[in-house]
Amino acid sequence: MTEWTTLNYVVVDVEGDGHQPPDLVELAAVPIVGGIVQEPMSWLVKPDQPITHFARKVHGITNDQVADAPAFADVAADVLKALDASALIAHNAHVDVNVLRRKLDGWECPEVFDTLKLARRLWPGRKSYRLGALVDEFELASGLEGEDQPHRATYDAIVTARLFVLLAARRPLEELRDRPTGDDDDPALF
Repeated sequence: MTEWTTLNYVVVDVEGDGHQPPDLVELAAVPIVGGIVQEPMSWLVKPDQPITHFARKVHGITNDQVADAPAFADVAADVLKALDASALIAHNAHVDVNVLRRKLDGWECPEVFDTLKLARRLWPGRKSYRLGALVDEFELASGLEGEDQPHRATYDAIVTARLFVLLAARRPLEELRDRPTGDDDDPALF
C-alpha cells in the first residue's frame, strides 16, 4: 500500500468569464507537499471578452478589476511552473482541466483527483456534494474570513485542498485512485 503523501499535488481552481467555452479570469494553485497544504498562488487575468453579468454575480470579479490585469499569455510560464506536480486536484475537475488545456497549448495534464467524485464515492449518502456544502459540513473555511470568499479562486482552491487532505486521511493512494465502473467523466456541476 502506497502512502498518499508520496505524491506532490497541486490543487487548482479557475473562475471564468461566463462565456462558452469559458475563458479564464482568475486562477489559483495550492500545492500539497508531503500531505501539507502550502501557500496559494493566484493570478487575475484579463479575458478576451468582457465578463458576463451572470459570472460577475457568481464570483464578484468585475471588468474594471481585470482591466489592467495581464493577459493570460503574460503569466502562462508562471502558471506552468505552479502546475508542475505529480497530480492535479480540483472539485468537478473536468471544468478546470478543460480551461487549462485550452489556455496552455501542449500542457500535459498529470494524474487528476476530483474531490467531487472522491466525496461521492468515499462518503455516500450526503444530501449535497457541492463544494460549499462540504466546506460547511466539515468547517473547511476556518481562518479564511476576510478577503477570501467562496467562488473566488484562492478560497476555492484552499478549501478544496483541505477537503482532499480530509478525504485522503488514513487511505492508501490505491483507494483514492480506485475508479468504479460506470463513473461519469463529466459530473453535473451541483
